[in-house]
This record gives sequence, C-alpha cells and structure tokens, in this order.
Amino acid sequence: MITPMLADFLKALREADLKISPAETLEAHKAIDLVGFGDRDLLKDSLAITLAKSELEKESFDDCFDRFFAVQDFDDETAASNDDEAPETSDRDADAPSDDAPGGDGMQGGEGGEGGQGDGGGGGTGGAPGAAESTADPSALSELSRMLLENDRAGLETRLAEAAEESGVREIVLFTQIGLFTRRIAEGMGLDELDDDLADLRDAGLAGDGMAEALGQRLNQARGRMMDRLRDYVEKQLALQAAGQSRRIREEMLQKMRLTNVERRDFVQMQELVRKMAKKLVVQHSRRRKKSNRGQLDIRRTLRDNQAYDGLIMEPKWRRTKIDRPDVHVLCDVSGSVANVSRFLLMFLYSLQEVLPKVRAYAFAGELREVTRLFETRGIEEAVTTVLEDFAHMSTDYGRALLDFRDIALDDVDYKTTVIILGDARTNYGEPRAEIVRTIYDRSKRLIWLNPEGRLQWGTGDSEMPRYAASCHQVEVCNSLRHLERIVDRVLRAAM
Repeated sequence: MITPMLADFLKALREADLKISPAETLEAHKAIDLVGFGDRDLLKDSLAITLAKSELEKESFDDCFDRFFAVQDFDDETAASNDDEAPETSDRDADAPSDDAPGGDGMQGGEGGEGGQGDGGGGGTGGAPGAAESTADPSALSELSRMLLENDRAGLETRLAEAAEESGVREIVLFTQIGLFTRRIAEGMGLDELDDDLADLRDAGLAGDGMAEALGQRLNQARGRMMDRLRDYVEKQLALQAAGQSRRIREEMLQKMRLTNVERRDFVQMQELVRKMAKKLVVQHSRRRKKSNRGQLDIRRTLRDNQAYDGLIMEPKWRRTKIDRPDVHVLCDVSGSVANVSRFLLMFLYSLQEVLPKVRAYAFAGELREVTRLFETRGIEEAVTTVLEDFAHMSTDYGRALLDFRDIALDDVDYKTTVIILGDARTNYGEPRAEIVRTIYDRSKRLIWLNPEGRLQWGTGDSEMPRYAASCHQVEVCNSLRHLERIVDRVLRAAM
C-alpha cells in the first residue's frame, strides 16, 4: 500500500513534469520500505535512482525533494539559533540544583548576578527562591516547550511532520493561505500548551521569580524562531504545490484564449501546448488504428485455412480494415488579422506526422504559394516564422489566392483529399471566386473552412463567408487551441 506521504511526493513530482509510471511508483514504495525515512540522504538517493530517468529530471527531482522534505531545514536553523545560547544554558542548568537562591540570580547573568548572589539567603525575599524552583522547573512544562529548550531535533522533526500531514498543507494553492496553515501546524505541534507555559512563567516573573522570568525569555525566543521556520516551511510547500497548479491554470487559459489575442511572450508556452495536444491525438488515433487493424472474423478464409486441423479453428483469419489516411491540403491566410491562428494550425498539423503523413501546406495573402517543402527542410517554428515574414507586406486577395490554388494543386484534389481553408473570408471587396470553392467541394472528400471570427461577423463589411460557406462540407469558428484540437480530431476520426 502506498503511504500518504509518498503519494503526495509523487503528486508533487508529476506537477514538476516528471513522468512516473505505476511500476515506478511501486518501486519507490519498495525503496522506502528498505531504507525508511530516518536517513534523508539515503532516502533521496534511493528515490532518485527509482524515479529520475535523465539529468533534467534529476534536477527537477532534487528541487522537489528539498522542498517537500523541508523539515530538516527547520531543525538545522533552530539548532543554529539555539547553539549561541547553549553554553549559558548549560551553566544555568548545572548551577540550579546546587544553590536555590543563587542559581535563580545567576541565570540573569552579568551585572545583576553578583549583587543578588551576595545576599541570596536574605529574609526580604525568602519565599521567592522556593517559588522560583517549582515554577521554573523544565520538567513541569509541556512536551513542545521541553523540546525547544532542549533542542530536541528528532522530536521537533517528528512533530512537524505529523502536524503538517494533519493540517493538509499539501493542498495549499494561495499565498493568502500561508498564515492559516502556519497556525494549523503550530497548533498541531502543541502551540496552545506552549503559550500556557509562557503565561505561567510570565506571571511567576512578575511575582519576583527571576529564574522563571529568564526561562520564559528563552522559551519566548524559541517560540518566535519556531514560528518563523514554520512559515518558511509553509512557503516552500506553497512554492512546490502551487507551481503545478498555477501552470495548469495558465495552460487552460491559453488553450481557451483567442489566438488573435496571444502575445509574443506566450508563444513558447503555446508551442509547447501544441506539441502536448498533438501528442495526445497521435496516441489516441494510433490506438484506434491498431484496434481496427484486427477487423472482423473472415469465416471463409478461416474454414479454408483450417482444413488441415479436421475442421477445428486453430488459426482464425481476420478481415482487414483498410485505414484511409487523409491526404490533407491546408490553405492558410497569413495576413495580419489571422496570422496567429495560421501559425498554430500549421504547427498542429505538422506535429501529427505519425497519423497525418501527407500534409501539403499553402500560405496566401496577396497571392498563394505552396510552403510544404519549407516544413520538410526546417523546424516547425522556423518554417512558420519564415512564412509569416514572407507574406507580411501583402494585403489579402482571396480571389487571386483561389486562382493560384486552382493552377497549382487542383488536379491533385480527389475523393481521398481533405481540404482545410483557414481565413476570415474578408476579400477587401475584391472578386471572391466562390466558383473555385465549389469546384474543390465537388472534387474533394471533405472541404472544411475555419474562420477565426464569430458567426455574427460573417457577411458584414467585406466578408464573403456566407457565399463560401454554401460550398463547404463543414464550417467552423476556430480561434483557440481547443477549437484546433477538436477540429483536427474530427478530421482524424473521419479517416478511421
């Protein structure tokens, strides 16, 4: 059974884009069973061997591990803070049992120590030493107070781990929750009992008990350091847990955002999203193809080929379903108004080479040119950038672009061809040449027009979309990555 702590750690690793399989999860569980949580370095090395598969993943793993298991940082810094007071604390504790009254004065150190020590047994405060001894006895304090005073690293580590687990700090996602979870963890460690101890020591100090007052000062300083470290711990958990959450929220927003509104600074992240979405479609449709390859049982072939087995069906024969991979021609308007949509559509299609091996691309603005060769010889991002720069100075002319397509590629369009036209259909009041769109419709298996404008804008101004739409098999609004993914998925499904 996977422990809750390991499950949370694996979740954090996945948020950091580490790919962890079920088999690796079981191996990590076995590793923890063998090495335990006692030796942090041994635990880190054991899990790294199991879960990190490359240098890049090793770096991400180390960062996640250090943030997730941040308890040791808390202990080390608390110990470092307390070490400065350790010699003084040892002297006080050693003197306290041997002298009642002088021990109480001696804890206050320096200037007041000698005056109080000379007349420590005087009658004026004869009752105070006895009261100081009983009130300032560390053994009478709560467990957390003793741990802080004694610098019990193991105990503090255990308490923090247990309190953090109970507080649900792994679910933190907002900066405003830091104070809430810091308080929850502190209360889980025993903050209320600690504050009661401080109140008792403060009251005893006001009553003249110098030993209780000094002990209260030490404990109050330790409390402040503990709260500071707890806040640091919670902030690290926020950085760990919220990073993946923030990335997902950002990705969802970019997937739904109009591509015409995407800023240049987001292009890198958008390109990564396109690759992820394309990879998902490749996996989906590769599985569909493998499954359909088996087909139905071919009874005639089965009986004929199994005659040697006296009629027993030893080797079933299956009908093979031919997979019709679509021959895709995509015409992209790369003028300023729709350039971003064309950019990501071309990236999408050329990221699907495994399931769409026959894609021919054409770019147009004032004229139309085939750019397929450019995508075959250069990287996708470089090819798209080059295409957009080549056509940047041209104004849109749909009539001329359609004539160019007719001359260049219409003879290659047949009943196996899917033609995708991406554009806003705004002709600048030029001749629309809608008859060529009709010819493409008649020849092709499927003609799809993708328009980044909303349907209410079709037919307004110089838009010839209603005339073009009448000669298309499918017309869609397409202005986001979600739209692109859905449309490409339909194209692939239609070919299966």
